[in-house]
Amino acid sequence: MNRHGHLADFLQARRSRLRPEDVGLRTYGERRRVPGLRREELAMLAGISAPYYTRLEQGRSRNASREVLDAVASALRLDESERAHLHALARAPRRGGPGGRPRTEHVTPATRALLAAVQNTPALVMGRRSDVLAWNRPGHGLFAGHLDPDSPDDPGRRPNMARLVFLDAHTRDLYADWPAKARAVVGNLRLTAGRHPDDPLLAALIGELAVRSREFATMWADHRVLACDVADYEMRHPLVGTLTVTQQTLQSPQGRGPSLVVATTDGGSPSAAALALLAHTTAPREADRPRHGAETRTG
Repeated sequence: MNRHGHLADFLQARRSRLRPEDVGLRTYGERRRVPGLRREELAMLAGISAPYYTRLEQGRSRNASREVLDAVASALRLDESERAHLHALARAPRRGGPGGRPRTEHVTPATRALLAAVQNTPALVMGRRSDVLAWNRPGHGLFAGHLDPDSPDDPGRRPNMARLVFLDAHTRDLYADWPAKARAVVGNLRLTAGRHPDDPLLAALIGELAVRSREFATMWADHRVLACDVADYEMRHPLVGTLTVTQQTLQSPQGRGPSLVVATTDGGSPSAAALALLAHTTAPREADRPRHGAETRTG
């Protein structure tokens, strides 16, 4: 589906969630054939003509001004992330020939240096499609200790966090409030799809998840947008028990490159002790050294 197909679906979904009483409109007890607001009601709230809004919602208007989009966003009561998503969907596509297969994402030396700098804090580098491009030892131990620690080094075997959350039993059990984590994954994928509507690998991932997970298909059809740059999660880790972590995502500019995801805890808390135990457990073991006096004596 192209960008304007996503725009039509997003506007219809958001309009259907608003009831007349939510925005101060009287219905006088009339029977309504559609859920939510009618197009003409939404257009009136946005201060634009009903025919123009209809063309916009049907994907037939591709030059909406920022002012019109902001008015529609206000009428739909969109939050900051949803408003940015609306602008991204309405942006006119770039002209040019068909693009080739997307390049394999990689980790820059600067990002690897940053990952090394937080070697005692669980962290991973995640691509825009939620592929794990790299992780440090605590990051591997916290998020996916059941997987091969070297798998991110091979583009063909890289773990994908969206797949893990929806399709992997270990990851599902890891989050005490799995639905909250799942909604965050879907919301972030929605944002990415809005920025990169012509990415075939992203479309393939979304299609795969929709087919293999009924829960993903339901959440995706909801058209909710969620930018989870900071979120608290209670995790039930098989090695160190229950702990609460704050997952922070440090985004690259405009979401065009990899992101660094780190997990922290409150200092001095039981969760901090659990993370310290995890860091100790996942620390590299020193190579066996010869014992003093074990050398062969001569003379």
